[in-house]
Amino acid sequence: MDFGSMTQSYHVGDGSVAVPGLLAGLTEAHDRFGQLEWAELVSPAIELAHTGVEVSSAQAFLHEILRAVLQRDEGGRRIYGNVERLDTVDLAVTLERIRDDPAAAVRELVPELEADLDAYLPIELAPLHASVGGRDVLTTPAPSRGGAVVASALEGFARSHSLHDRATALRSAYGGDSYGGITGTTHISVVDAAGTAAGLSSTLGAGSGVHRGGTQLNNMLGEFDVIGRGKLHPRERLASMMTPTLVLEDGRPRLVLGSAGSVRLAGAIAQVAAAVLDGASVSEAIERPRIHVVGERDLHLEGGFSHEETATLPEGAWNVIPWQSLNLYFGGASAVELRPDGTLDAAGDSRRGGHGIVV
Repeated sequence: MDFGSMTQSYHVGDGSVAVPGLLAGLTEAHDRFGQLEWAELVSPAIELAHTGVEVSSAQAFLHEILRAVLQRDEGGRRIYGNVERLDTVDLAVTLERIRDDPAAAVRELVPELEADLDAYLPIELAPLHASVGGRDVLTTPAPSRGGAVVASALEGFARSHSLHDRATALRSAYGGDSYGGITGTTHISVVDAAGTAAGLSSTLGAGSGVHRGGTQLNNMLGEFDVIGRGKLHPRERLASMMTPTLVLEDGRPRLVLGSAGSVRLAGAIAQVAAAVLDGASVSEAIERPRIHVVGERDLHLEGGFSHEETATLPEGAWNVIPWQSLNLYFGGASAVELRPDGTLDAAGDSRRGGHGIVV
């Protein structure tokens, strides 16, 4: 795939599909924390699927460059064949089955994985904890790789604010393993006035190009940038970069955030969180230009950095790769905050057509 300033190889098809655990996780969370009936939660999605979805400009760009994946089979061509509107009628039928019996619905979509789905169980893990500026940061533990990156980067950012030092902190946080492509990750952050908070990330990887029942299956077994190229073992949980993150202030949720963006999403989360904790609103923090470090010396600078900032970079320390504007390469963050005065704010990332809503 040619993204203009970079190319990326994708590994797709039936052999790339890992056991899907999303619905098992959602139903587990609903059983433990849900306050509305499951059917009531699914119904709005069913209505939307019957209607179809108008394609935004951000979506249209991705649909075009990912055409070979998204329209790889007949099911994908039915969904994405109209560049202006997604045809989601097939999905409506699947969602109705999910409403009535989610476990059975997944087995019917991937019958060849029935034994694996029967053995699959969501697990609860203690979050990683970091203390930054007197605030508690809770983020994702292994098998996610992202939480450790976020915690390390935030601790490094807190020690210095120069562009060089931030890049050095980010390089250290990634440990040099920071190359990745464009993935189909979605994040939702929610917090209410009572301080109840939730962050949810889900991912298809880049997508397998295998469509069933109006859905696209994941290609996580083909996401070598994330899971590595070493030998995988049966029953082993795959590595991920999904990194929902929660910042507590005086024991209450102050900030909930997450991002899309393959391996770069962890760096995006850390940069947005640091900006908010330094006093920026979530809208300002998300729209600020970001950096990403690949390997030891390649420093990607998103468009928008001032000459004064870039001039502070030591000569020869970095191979600087400038970008002309904000770009989806640098992630797609979504964040909500409960400010100390009790007011709420929310923002989504313009890089990927995100939205923030306060009601």
